[in-house]
Amino acid sequence: MKKLMILGASYSQIPLYEAAKKLGVSTVAVSTPGDWPGFEAADEKSYTDISDPAAVLEAAEKFQIDGITTCCLDAGVRAIGYVCEKMGLKGMTAKAADISGNKFRMKEAFMEGGVRCARHICIHDREELENAVKALEFPMVVKAVDLMGSRGIYRCDSRAEVFANYERTMEATGQDYCLLEEFIQGSILGCEAMMYNGRLLYCLPNNIEAYQSHVPTPVGHSVPYRKLDELGGEVERQLRLAIKATGIDNCPVNCDLIEKDGKIYVIEITGRAGGTCLPETVGLYYGIDYYEAIVRLALDMEPDRMFAGAAPRRANLSHTLLSGRNGVVRAIRNENEPSDDIVDLSFNISPGDRVRRYENGRDRLGQVIVTGKDLDACEKRLEEILSKINIEFEE
Repeated sequence: MKKLMILGASYSQIPLYEAAKKLGVSTVAVSTPGDWPGFEAADEKSYTDISDPAAVLEAAEKFQIDGITTCCLDAGVRAIGYVCEKMGLKGMTAKAADISGNKFRMKEAFMEGGVRCARHICIHDREELENAVKALEFPMVVKAVDLMGSRGIYRCDSRAEVFANYERTMEATGQDYCLLEEFIQGSILGCEAMMYNGRLLYCLPNNIEAYQSHVPTPVGHSVPYRKLDELGGEVERQLRLAIKATGIDNCPVNCDLIEKDGKIYVIEITGRAGGTCLPETVGLYYGIDYYEAIVRLALDMEPDRMFAGAAPRRANLSHTLLSGRNGVVRAIRNENEPSDDIVDLSFNISPGDRVRRYENGRDRLGQVIVTGKDLDACEKRLEEILSKINIEFEE
């Protein structure tokens, strides 16, 4: 029986454990200690910091794994590349994982590889920051290079905001430097893909529903991309350039982009499947279990076959439930009846839980996934579903 190590044991990784089980694959859950559901779902577990490549390698050798993967989080990407290279497993190289796991090295690779992206400067201290502010144009973004979920990232419209947010970013990051880059004002979009032995198995641009916080934060995705006929080819061209520049191969791919004046700019790219229901988005669109494809890829079990002839092209939409206030949940009222077009309607909270006003992905309350004949039908259905949900807070 093949053995797969899965980095992360939260609700987001549970479908990976389930997909592996269906394939008759044994799993090892890796995370720091905690009441994580993945520990129950897995056959074996390891209390290991997934952001520590050497520690993950030690665990991988101990359990004699045949493959390693994750989804929906960045923390373990560098460890996956390191383990795959050291143990000769299918996956990214350590260099590619290191580049895609650090926003500064990624941007430098983009510039060298001809990828269209924002101008940026690496900042180590306030003196460098002062010079960078003079060299770039507002609005700007102060950005941590090593965090996920929009943490440590702040839009700035003035010099005062740059310096204030620089302090906040440096308090959050684990590095002694950060990025200052120009903020491209346009429409954000995403693209999911998968690389296997140098081949792009699919390329799926998607619309992003963004929550306006310090920077636009994705809280939902939908397909097909509304400008697919007009800009789909350019999205794929920039994606291929970014993949080549970073050296990403033999992994799922998650890419964030911005469209401005008909041009596509790459914000960042990572060698793992995206979060916020993106694996479900891909699976519903192509009529496959995308989590199974991720498992097959990590174990070199011909994932390309899953995309051969995959043709449903099913419109679908995901939406994160969030709160506009801090408080303690008193009750959750959901009057929606089960329906074939509601793929998922679930809550991550219970009465008595304290929740925060939404700022990033850690503040989510639940999710909705719907399908329809087209995007307009999906959006109309979502409005109807949300109208029948009421989360009450204690006064």
